[in-house]
Amino acid sequence: MQPKDFIKKKAEVQEADKVSVYDYSNYVRPSPDARPRNLFLVGLRGSGKSTVGRAAAEKAGMTFVDTDLLVEEKAGKSIAAIVSEGGWEAFRDLESQALAEVCGCTGQIVATGGGMVLRAENRRRMRECGKTLYLMADVPLLAARLANNPDLARRPALSDSPMVEELRRTLAEREPLYMEAMDGLLQARKSLEELVEDVMERLPLLA
Repeated sequence: MQPKDFIKKKAEVQEADKVSVYDYSNYVRPSPDARPRNLFLVGLRGSGKSTVGRAAAEKAGMTFVDTDLLVEEKAGKSIAAIVSEGGWEAFRDLESQALAEVCGCTGQIVATGGGMVLRAENRRRMRECGKTLYLMADVPLLAARLANNPDLARRPALSDSPMVEELRRTLAEREPLYMEAMDGLLQARKSLEELVEDVMERLPLLA
């Protein structure tokens, strides 16, 4: 039985904790020598993708990758500088290139940029190279985290709108794409320890 045969998804999230249903009764553990596929974390800025991904990778003995950091490393400049000099499309091009590079390897937990799902090629690449979890957070939680985290606040804004208004508009635009891309859902309101355990429970899907 393949993972897709027993993963159930629905786009209308009424009971968010029950979005993904997993049946492990026929799961066969892979050989210890086999490297698992990749696990991608998607969601808006501030949802906790990097924090959760880094902690889960450490616990699972996997490699952690942050595509935003990879873009900055390859470009030799910050995302803010990339956007200032070339616009958002220039950054999106570099982001897609970073994802393609990441997908050349396996055994990684990958925190993606909030807009990674905007391009169909990126959604396709993540489907081909692993499984994807959507780290869902509501606007008040995101706004509070962005207000309290100077590093997150330094990322370039998408518009001149107030932060809460921008978050609402961006969530409305991107959430259908997160839902399309995801193989499972994580609730960002949970503690880091709970989220790491949720990720660990889903790792058998990578085999």
